[in-house]
Amino acid sequence: MLDKAGQKGTGRWTAQVALDLGVAIPTIASAIDARVLSSMKQERVAAAAALKGPSPADAVRTVDRAQMIDDLRDALYAARICAYAQGMALIRAGSDHYKWNVNLSEIGRIWKAGCIIRARLLDPVRNAFKTDPALVNLLRDPELGQAVDKAQGGWRRTVSRAAKGGLPLAAHASALAYYDSYRTARLPQSLTQAQRDAFGAHTYERIDRAGAVHSEW
Repeated sequence: MLDKAGQKGTGRWTAQVALDLGVAIPTIASAIDARVLSSMKQERVAAAAALKGPSPADAVRTVDRAQMIDDLRDALYAARICAYAQGMALIRAGSDHYKWNVNLSEIGRIWKAGCIIRARLLDPVRNAFKTDPALVNLLRDPELGQAVDKAQGGWRRTVSRAAKGGLPLAAHASALAYYDSYRTARLPQSLTQAQRDAFGAHTYERIDRAGAVHSEW
Protein backbone atom coordinates (compact mmCIF):
# COMPACT_ATOMS: atom_id res chain seq x y z
CA MET A 1 0.00 0.00 0.00
CA LEU A 2 1.39 3.40 -0.98
CA ASP A 3 2.47 5.48 2.04
CA LYS A 4 0.71 8.57 0.72
CA ALA A 5 -2.32 9.51 2.81
CA GLY A 6 -5.17 11.53 1.39
CA GLN A 7 -7.56 13.86 3.16
CA LYS A 8 -10.96 15.40 2.51
CA GLY A 9 -10.36 18.63 4.43
CA THR A 10 -12.11 17.89 7.74
CA GLY A 11 -8.84 17.86 9.66
CA ARG A 12 -7.67 21.10 8.04
CA TRP A 13 -10.97 22.75 8.92
CA THR A 14 -10.66 21.50 12.51
CA ALA A 15 -7.16 22.96 12.84
CA GLN A 16 -8.27 26.27 11.37
CA VAL A 17 -11.19 26.53 13.80
CA ALA A 18 -8.90 25.65 16.72
CA LEU A 19 -6.57 28.49 15.76
CA ASP A 20 -9.50 30.89 15.49
CA LEU A 21 -10.78 29.89 18.94
CA GLY A 22 -7.35 29.71 20.58
CA VAL A 23 -7.58 26.02 21.51
CA ALA A 24 -4.49 23.79 21.52
CA ILE A 25 -4.99 20.60 19.49
CA PRO A 26 -1.36 19.58 18.77
CA THR A 27 -2.07 15.86 18.39
CA ILE A 28 -4.80 16.45 15.83
CA ALA A 29 -2.64 19.04 14.03
CA SER A 30 0.30 16.60 14.00
CA ALA A 31 -1.89 13.96 12.37
CA ILE A 32 -2.77 16.47 9.65
CA ASP A 33 0.89 17.37 9.18
CA ALA A 34 1.76 13.67 8.91
CA ARG A 35 -0.70 13.31 6.04
CA VAL A 36 0.70 16.36 4.29
CA LEU A 37 4.26 15.10 4.66
CA SER A 38 3.25 11.66 3.40
CA SER A 39 1.83 13.25 0.25
CA MET A 40 5.32 14.52 -0.62
CA LYS A 41 6.30 11.04 -1.80
CA GLN A 42 8.80 11.91 -4.54
CA GLU A 43 10.43 14.58 -2.41
CA ARG A 44 10.74 12.17 0.53
CA VAL A 45 12.32 9.49 -1.65
CA ALA A 46 14.94 11.98 -2.80
CA ALA A 47 15.52 13.21 0.75
CA ALA A 48 15.94 9.64 2.01
CA ALA A 49 18.98 9.27 -0.22
CA ALA A 50 20.52 12.54 0.94
CA LEU A 51 19.66 12.89 4.63
CA LYS A 52 21.06 10.56 7.27
CA GLY A 53 19.69 9.41 10.59
CA PRO A 54 19.72 6.47 12.99
CA SER A 55 18.47 3.02 12.06
CA PRO A 56 15.13 1.95 13.58
CA ALA A 57 16.71 -1.40 14.40
CA ASP A 58 19.20 0.29 16.72
CA ALA A 59 16.39 1.53 18.96
CA VAL A 60 14.90 -1.91 19.61
CA ARG A 61 17.89 -4.20 19.36
CA THR A 62 18.20 -4.68 23.12
CA VAL A 63 14.52 -4.23 24.02
CA ASP A 64 12.40 -7.12 25.26
CA ARG A 65 9.67 -7.73 22.67
CA ALA A 66 6.89 -8.28 25.22
CA GLN A 67 7.86 -5.11 27.07
CA MET A 68 7.89 -3.12 23.84
CA ILE A 69 4.40 -4.34 22.93
CA ASP A 70 3.10 -3.42 26.39
CA ASP A 71 4.70 0.01 26.08
CA LEU A 72 3.12 0.53 22.66
CA ARG A 73 -0.29 -0.36 24.08
CA ASP A 74 0.16 2.15 26.90
CA ALA A 75 1.37 4.82 24.49
CA LEU A 76 -1.62 4.38 22.21
CA TYR A 77 -4.07 4.49 25.11
CA ALA A 78 -2.59 7.63 26.68
CA ALA A 79 -2.25 9.45 23.35
CA ARG A 80 -5.85 8.66 22.47
CA ILE A 81 -7.05 10.14 25.74
CA CYS A 82 -5.10 13.31 24.96
CA ALA A 83 -6.57 13.42 21.45
CA TYR A 84 -10.09 13.13 22.84
CA ALA A 85 -9.25 15.76 25.46
CA GLN A 86 -8.18 18.18 22.73
CA GLY A 87 -11.19 17.44 20.55
CA MET A 88 -13.65 17.86 23.41
CA ALA A 89 -11.94 21.09 24.49
CA LEU A 90 -12.40 22.43 20.97
CA ILE A 91 -16.06 21.45 20.88
CA ARG A 92 -16.62 23.10 24.26
CA ALA A 93 -14.91 26.28 23.07
CA GLY A 94 -17.03 26.32 19.92
CA SER A 95 -20.17 25.69 21.95
CA ASP A 96 -19.36 28.55 24.31
CA HIS A 97 -18.41 30.93 21.50
CA TYR A 98 -21.42 30.24 19.30
CA LYS A 99 -23.90 29.57 22.15
CA TRP A 100 -24.65 26.03 20.99
CA ASN A 101 -25.07 24.54 24.48
CA VAL A 102 -23.49 21.24 23.39
CA ASN A 103 -23.79 18.29 25.79
CA LEU A 104 -20.34 16.67 25.66
CA SER A 105 -21.56 13.47 27.28
CA GLU A 106 -24.13 13.16 24.53
CA ILE A 107 -21.40 13.75 21.93
CA GLY A 108 -19.59 10.73 23.36
CA ARG A 109 -22.76 8.64 23.08
CA ILE A 110 -23.37 9.68 19.47
CA TRP A 111 -19.78 8.91 18.49
CA LYS A 112 -19.94 5.51 20.19
CA ALA A 113 -23.19 4.70 18.38
CA GLY A 114 -21.59 5.02 14.96
CA CYS A 115 -18.68 7.19 13.91
CA ILE A 116 -15.25 6.84 12.35
CA ILE A 117 -13.71 7.41 15.80
CA ARG A 118 -16.06 5.12 17.73
CA ALA A 119 -14.25 3.14 20.40
CA ARG A 120 -14.74 1.60 23.84
CA LEU A 121 -12.70 4.49 25.21
CA LEU A 122 -15.72 6.70 24.56
CA ASP A 123 -17.52 5.04 27.48
CA PRO A 124 -15.26 6.60 30.17
CA VAL A 125 -15.16 9.81 28.11
CA ARG A 126 -18.94 9.98 28.16
CA ASN A 127 -19.07 9.11 31.86
CA ALA A 128 -16.54 11.83 32.66
CA PHE A 129 -18.75 14.57 31.23
CA LYS A 130 -21.89 12.96 32.61
CA THR A 131 -20.38 13.04 36.11
CA ASP A 132 -19.07 16.58 35.70
CA PRO A 133 -20.67 18.53 32.81
CA ALA A 134 -18.34 21.47 33.59
CA LEU A 135 -15.18 19.35 33.31
CA VAL A 136 -12.57 21.64 31.75
CA ASN A 137 -10.37 18.87 30.35
CA LEU A 138 -10.63 15.09 30.18
CA LEU A 139 -7.21 14.81 31.79
CA ARG A 140 -8.78 16.25 34.94
CA ASP A 141 -11.23 13.37 35.19
CA PRO A 142 -10.03 11.10 38.03
CA GLU A 143 -10.45 7.85 36.09
CA LEU A 144 -8.87 9.02 32.84
CA GLY A 145 -6.18 11.03 34.60
CA GLN A 146 -5.20 7.95 36.58
CA ALA A 147 -5.16 5.86 33.40
CA VAL A 148 -2.72 8.28 31.74
CA ASP A 149 -0.57 8.35 34.85
CA LYS A 150 -0.42 4.57 34.85
CA ALA A 151 0.41 4.42 31.13
CA GLN A 152 2.93 7.23 30.93
CA GLY A 153 5.99 5.08 31.65
CA GLY A 154 5.40 2.97 28.55
CA TRP A 155 4.30 6.04 26.64
CA ARG A 156 7.55 7.86 27.35
CA ARG A 157 9.65 4.81 26.52
CA THR A 158 7.84 4.40 23.21
CA VAL A 159 8.35 8.03 22.16
CA SER A 160 11.98 7.82 23.29
CA ARG A 161 12.60 4.65 21.27
CA ALA A 162 11.04 6.22 18.20
CA ALA A 163 13.27 9.29 18.51
CA LYS A 164 16.33 7.12 19.09
CA GLY A 165 15.53 5.08 15.99
CA GLY A 166 14.68 8.06 13.80
CA LEU A 167 11.04 7.01 13.45
CA PRO A 168 8.52 9.83 12.95
CA LEU A 169 5.95 9.50 15.73
CA ALA A 170 4.61 13.03 15.59
CA ALA A 171 1.13 12.47 17.00
CA HIS A 172 2.40 10.47 19.98
CA ALA A 173 5.19 12.95 20.68
CA SER A 174 2.85 15.94 20.44
CA ALA A 175 0.31 14.23 22.70
CA LEU A 176 3.03 13.68 25.29
CA ALA A 177 4.15 17.31 24.98
CA TYR A 178 0.52 18.38 25.40
CA TYR A 179 0.23 16.30 28.57
CA ASP A 180 3.50 17.64 29.98
CA SER A 181 2.57 21.22 29.08
CA TYR A 182 -0.87 20.91 30.64
CA ARG A 183 0.47 19.49 33.88
CA THR A 184 3.27 22.08 34.21
CA ALA A 185 2.49 25.04 36.45
CA ARG A 186 5.28 27.25 35.05
CA LEU A 187 6.21 26.95 31.39
CA PRO A 188 9.25 28.44 29.59
CA GLN A 189 7.02 30.77 27.55
CA SER A 190 8.22 33.59 29.76
CA LEU A 191 11.16 33.62 27.33
CA THR A 192 8.70 33.85 24.43
CA GLN A 193 7.12 36.89 26.04
CA ALA A 194 10.54 38.49 26.53
CA GLN A 195 11.35 37.94 22.86
CA ARG A 196 8.01 39.38 21.74
CA ASP A 197 8.63 42.46 23.84
CA ALA A 198 12.25 42.81 22.71
CA PHE A 199 11.49 42.54 19.00
CA GLY A 200 7.99 43.98 18.80
CA ALA A 201 7.34 45.92 22.03
CA HIS A 202 4.30 43.72 22.69
CA THR A 203 4.73 44.07 26.50
CA TYR A 204 4.60 41.29 29.05
CA GLU A 205 3.25 40.65 32.54
CA ARG A 206 5.40 40.27 35.64
CA ILE A 207 4.83 37.74 38.41
CA ASP A 208 5.33 40.29 41.18
CA ARG A 209 2.79 42.91 40.10
CA ALA A 210 -0.22 43.41 37.85
CA GLY A 211 -0.31 45.24 34.53
CA ALA A 212 1.49 45.23 31.21
CA VAL A 213 5.20 46.07 31.19
CA HIS A 214 7.62 47.03 28.42
CA SER A 215 11.39 46.93 28.84
CA GLU A 216 14.26 48.36 26.80
CA TRP A 217 16.17 45.19 26.00
